[in-house]
Amino acid sequence: MPTLEANQLLRAAADACDSKKAEDIRILALDPSESSLTDYFLICSGTNERQNSAISDEIEYRLKNEFGVYPNSVEGRRQGEWVLMDYVDFVVHIFLPEKREYYGLERLRKTATTISVGELDKAINAAIAKTRAKSSPTKRTAKADVAMPASAGTSGSASGKMPVAKPVVKEAAKKTVAKKTATKSVAAPKTVAKKAVASKTVVSKPAAAKTVAAKPAVKKAVVAKKAVAKKAVVKKAAKKSK
Repeated sequence: MPTLEANQLLRAAADACDSKKAEDIRILALDPSESSLTDYFLICSGTNERQNSAISDEIEYRLKNEFGVYPNSVEGRRQGEWVLMDYVDFVVHIFLPEKREYYGLERLRKTATTISVGELDKAINAAIAKTRAKSSPTKRTAKADVAMPASAGTSGSASGKMPVAKPVVKEAAKKTVAKKTATKSVAAPKTVAKKAVASKTVVSKPAAAKTVAAKPAVKKAVVAKKAVAKKAVVKKAAKKSK
C-alpha cells in the first residue's frame, strides 16, 4: 500500500510536470502482484529534449526543497529523449512523443490502473483525515487524565473532578509555617542572650563612670600629702638654721 508521504511526493511531481507545460500527464497505479519494485508510474511528454531536461530539473528541485527527498537515480537526462527518475515509491518517465509511442509503457502495463490527479488528491485527503482521527482521541484522553485523578470516580462529587493542586498548596503552607516557628524557637535564646549581654554592658557603664570620677579625687589627695610633706621639711630646715 502506498504511504501518505509517497502520495504527496507523487502529487508534487505531477504538479511540477504541469508547471513546465508537460503534455499527456498520466499516473499508473501498478498491480502489486506484477510490480514489487514501485507503486506508481508517472508518465508525461515534452516537445523537445530541452523541455524534458527542464521538467526533470523542476521535479528534482521541487521534491528536494519541499520534502528534502532526492531521486535514487536519474537516467537519460543528457540526451533528453527518455528521462527516467527513480523515487523508489514511484518512477517518473519523461518522453519525447515518438519515443513514448515506440516503447508504449501504457500498453505493456495492462493490469495497471490509470488515476487522475483529482483521485490522487482524494486519497491524500482521506489518509490525512485518518491520521487526525487516530491522534485526536489520544489528546482527549491525556486531558481527562490531567483533570481527573484515579480516585475521582469514588469521591461522590457532582462533577467527578477533584482539585489536585490545592492539597499540595496546603501542605506547602504547613511546611512554611513549621519552618517559621522552628526559626523563631532557635532565634529566641540567641536574642535573650544578646539582651543579657547588653544589660550587663549598660550596668557596668556607671561603675566605669565612678572610676573615672574617683581618679581626680585621688590625684588631689596625693598633691595635698606632698604639700604637707614639703612644709614639714621646710620647718625642719628653718629650725636647724636658727
